[in-house]
Amino acid sequence: MPCSLARRLQWGTVSTSPITEAAPMSLCARAPHVPADRLVAEMVPPPRFDSVRFETYVPDPNQPSQTEAVAVLSSFAAGLGGAHAVGTKRRWFAKKPAAAPGPRGVYLDGGYGVGKTHLLASLWHATPAEPALKAFGTFVELTNLVGALGFQQTVATLSDHRLLCIDEFELDDPGDTVLVSSLLRRLVEQGVALAATSNTLPGKLGEGRFAAADFLREIQGLSAHFRPLRIDGEDYRHRGLPEAPAPHSEEQVTKAAYATEGAALDDFPQLLDHLSRVHPSRYGALTDGVRAVCLTDVRPVPDQSTALRLVVLADRLYDREVPVLASGVPFDRLFSDEMLNGGYRKKYFRAISRLTALARDAKGLVAQ
Repeated sequence: MPCSLARRLQWGTVSTSPITEAAPMSLCARAPHVPADRLVAEMVPPPRFDSVRFETYVPDPNQPSQTEAVAVLSSFAAGLGGAHAVGTKRRWFAKKPAAAPGPRGVYLDGGYGVGKTHLLASLWHATPAEPALKAFGTFVELTNLVGALGFQQTVATLSDHRLLCIDEFELDDPGDTVLVSSLLRRLVEQGVALAATSNTLPGKLGEGRFAAADFLREIQGLSAHFRPLRIDGEDYRHRGLPEAPAPHSEEQVTKAAYATEGAALDDFPQLLDHLSRVHPSRYGALTDGVRAVCLTDVRPVPDQSTALRLVVLADRLYDREVPVLASGVPFDRLFSDEMLNGGYRKKYFRAISRLTALARDAKGLVAQ
């Protein structure tokens, strides 16, 4: 946090009027603990997608694959009505249900910003089951759940679900590949339906990444569980919208943080350093109660590990619709050309897209 500037602003030595509001919070001062039961209870669509439904998805008339996806997913949801008896647990001696013929899941493939998460959340809402029998989470949140509960307990926890939705299905190391492949196979055997989004077809997930041969060997077996649905289109966050607002000055960002109730104010390099000491499963809790994030001295991310942590934070902020006001470089300069051309490029483009949308949301925080 830019302490000297904050003090000068608080005392009124910079600008024409003193700032009298309470000092903003700092994300760097937070080290949340998240119990395992909260991880399970929070496996629902994020607040941004509470009210989305198939009816609220607006297909691009120039992209027939979007209209087709709505029809296929609506039919898929209706077909899940008889999956498990609501509230009924299988006894250990009960005969396992026969696996349904054909793929037991759907896979939404398309570029960032074409509405895949909207459709995935709509599927969750449309599936005729109690919320406790449906799970929705990102790929990272799913792996974090296994880390918190253990593999066998995760299988037991999810095996009576009718549906497991996995957003941003990205396999970034061989260990996670084996883990999730094994988990999904076990769940499919128990009759759990699967739905996932990604920017790449199941058979191509490992392409251009570390240990691609290992990825492809594992993914080929997993891809048989999914019916791929290609969704074409441009990033809806930029359809007919203005370019991302230019970064503000450090003084503007700091003043806005002091003037905005529930705002957090952090120095960007310090925040990146803090993220390295907080497990990504806790990034959602890190933003609890935060109504705006104000960042000073935004600069290009120095390395890949830091960049991937920032992607997770950007996802959590976007899910919670937390506006981001920043000084420094524009968000489209966060990642180097090497990163944007590498194996994780789609994650970085998604982060840029989402942070840009949140920067637009933050424009009203700056006094005109």
